[in-house]
Amino acid sequence: MPEIWFPNLGIKIQHLSRTAFSIGDFNVYWYGLIIGFAIMAAVSVVIHEAEISGQKPEDYIDLAPFAIVLSVIGARLYYVIFSWDMYKDNIIKIFAFREGGLAIYGAVLTGILCGIIFAKKRKLDFFEMTDTVLMGVLLGQIIGRWGNFVNREAFGGYTDGLFAMRILKQQASYIPQSALDNIINISGVEYIQVQPTFLYESFLNLCLLIFILIIKRHKKFNGQIGMLYVIGYGFIRIFVESFRTDQLKIASTGIAVSQVVSAAFIILGIIIYIKLKNKKQRMDSIEN
Repeated sequence: MPEIWFPNLGIKIQHLSRTAFSIGDFNVYWYGLIIGFAIMAAVSVVIHEAEISGQKPEDYIDLAPFAIVLSVIGARLYYVIFSWDMYKDNIIKIFAFREGGLAIYGAVLTGILCGIIFAKKRKLDFFEMTDTVLMGVLLGQIIGRWGNFVNREAFGGYTDGLFAMRILKQQASYIPQSALDNIINISGVEYIQVQPTFLYESFLNLCLLIFILIIKRHKKFNGQIGMLYVIGYGFIRIFVESFRTDQLKIASTGIAVSQVVSAAFIILGIIIYIKLKNKKQRMDSIEN
């Protein structure tokens, strides 16, 4: 029987191990390799964008190591803060990165803070940097979500829709109640059937990237591309989080942290976009 199955699309994956290979007793996981590849792809795009836009690639090469390390730490801290009940009785588990537990918004927020500090230190235009960096970040997110696929995580509740994904019950990282209530039993093998939200987000991020690439040809002001990412990704996450059942919540409120952060991103992104656009128009009118 297949381990992963998209019954309404006719796609079956007979076997997909979380482990890519082992060195002695040390396992190297696909999740880590996929995230590593996503980071390399993101950095490559950033350097390319810097080159074609007349910036110094060296600035971004210098920024990358600090931003990557601190963003990973930020992603972990974000997850730990909003999952504190899992760690409060065993603090050492906070450092168990190999057990999973990274939140993309923690990485994005930390990366933005790094960019602000770096831009100020190097006397660079922060908003021009956002145009350059966030395109790479978006590509990294598109690729990185497939790590969730390999791990059988970050999915939603039960569905029998077109993109319904069946996972062996015993391999699922987390099983929502709606999936437990609708167990699929085939020849004695139990599956859960869920919304593949990782796939939704990866696809919608790809659509956003294509849209940004089109707009980039007609870029009017620094910060335009960066703010389109902030606004667009905010809407994507609000939509995707409406399907997920493993969200990080604000204490006992039942409110998804990511949806609150996404709403804040959208509002802030729109405000900054309008201000930057108006500033550019005023400058153009003065020059004319």
